[in-house]
Amino acid sequence: MPLLSRTSPMRLVVCALLVTLGLSACGTAPSVSATTVAVVAAENFYGDIVQQLGDGHVSVVSILSDPTVDPHEYESSVQNAIAVSRAQLVIENGDDYDTWMDRLVAASPNPKRVMLVAADVARTKLPDNPHFWYSLEDIQTIAQAITASLEGIDPGHKADYDRSLVAFQESLAPIRGKMTEIGSKYAGTPVGLTETIFLYQSEPIGLKVLTPFEFQKAIAEGNDPPADTVLTTDDQIANHQVKILIYNTQTVTPVTINLTQEATKFHIPIVPVTETMPPGKHYQGWMLDQLAALQQALGG
Repeated sequence: MPLLSRTSPMRLVVCALLVTLGLSACGTAPSVSATTVAVVAAENFYGDIVQQLGDGHVSVVSILSDPTVDPHEYESSVQNAIAVSRAQLVIENGDDYDTWMDRLVAASPNPKRVMLVAADVARTKLPDNPHFWYSLEDIQTIAQAITASLEGIDPGHKADYDRSLVAFQESLAPIRGKMTEIGSKYAGTPVGLTETIFLYQSEPIGLKVLTPFEFQKAIAEGNDPPADTVLTTDDQIANHQVKILIYNTQTVTPVTINLTQEATKFHIPIVPVTETMPPGKHYQGWMLDQLAALQQALGG
């Protein structure tokens, strides 16, 4: 999608509101607290991670935070635009996942604002799969990039940011341990996926994904999957070729609803996963909870 121009409706609305609220004019540096770094994260899991890494020196706004909403259908608001206009650091996923953030940034140009795009720093990329935050390797690299960005903006607290990065990296050990534990017992188990998001964990665990990739990719992108892949996926459920179905509850379509109904009918356990973090959770607890549900379903 093309970025908004300088005279776009969104830009005009943002400018008018900034003036009304007594904030900086569009195109100039936003007003921020002298004691905290103003951060806007496109998704709440990145917001949570920067909060952990910020060691009390950041003020974070997370835009996508509702695990019941399809992120692909999100439409930005004026409140989001104002937050972005004031941010010193903006974090987005990229890879065509959250293009609305590009439009928000373009609506209030600021040469001093730091942009961090996860897709630009992630190193373990699966084909046609922008869900980098499900990869432990990628999330560590992204955390390092966040820390470097904070230190560039606020060098006076470098020691705090470095210490927090080490603590964050160490906090991922239980997730890695749980994945290893599941893999040691269930590697090779045939499973179904409604879309591509869980491939970043099913592959290192060693689960055997039978669902056609074309089916997963279409659902992830909000498209209708090819008819032959729908038939194949239905047959895999009806014939008990898969032991469990891992279901993204935020990309719901008539096809995926039918698939979960078929799984229930044929007593195939369903493991729900989400794209955004549930309320009241941190990134680590969210990942561990889903892995615990996976382990229980595999052993049930």
